[in-house]
Amino acid sequence: MNQISTVRLSLLRAMYLLLVVGLGLSMWPMIIAPPGVTANAGTVVRSLLGALCLLSVLGLRHPLRMLPLLLFELAWKIIWVLAFAVPMWMGPGLDAYAADTLFACAIGIVLVPLVLPWRHIARQYWRAPGTPWTVPAATTAGPGPR
Repeated sequence: MNQISTVRLSLLRAMYLLLVVGLGLSMWPMIIAPPGVTANAGTVVRSLLGALCLLSVLGLRHPLRMLPLLLFELAWKIIWVLAFAVPMWMGPGLDAYAADTLFACAIGIVLVPLVLPWRHIARQYWRAPGTPWTVPAATTAGPGPR
């Protein structure tokens, strides 16, 4: 069966809406009225998450076309938890920022896989043939370029 259920599409839209509202309320105020005029890792993170928020709006309309966005969301959270939060937790302990971020990431690591249509993802991204690296030369019956 190649159809995605209405329930699954609604769950996907709810996840995109969660991203839009959550990131919209937390990131966009600092993007519109930044606390200072500096460029650092924090401003890069805010910009990236602001873009994720804007693209999630497209996910409300096209939930299946924007699946790579949710895969990205899941991937960065897993990477952050494994590469940074777990070593901190096992070593010196989590500071307040890391604990808050770990909680937010854990919510995403639990919820995103629950709403993703894994069979559709496997069919569309892993099993389907990829786009060729080169385009074969077109064969035309008409005269060539003048």
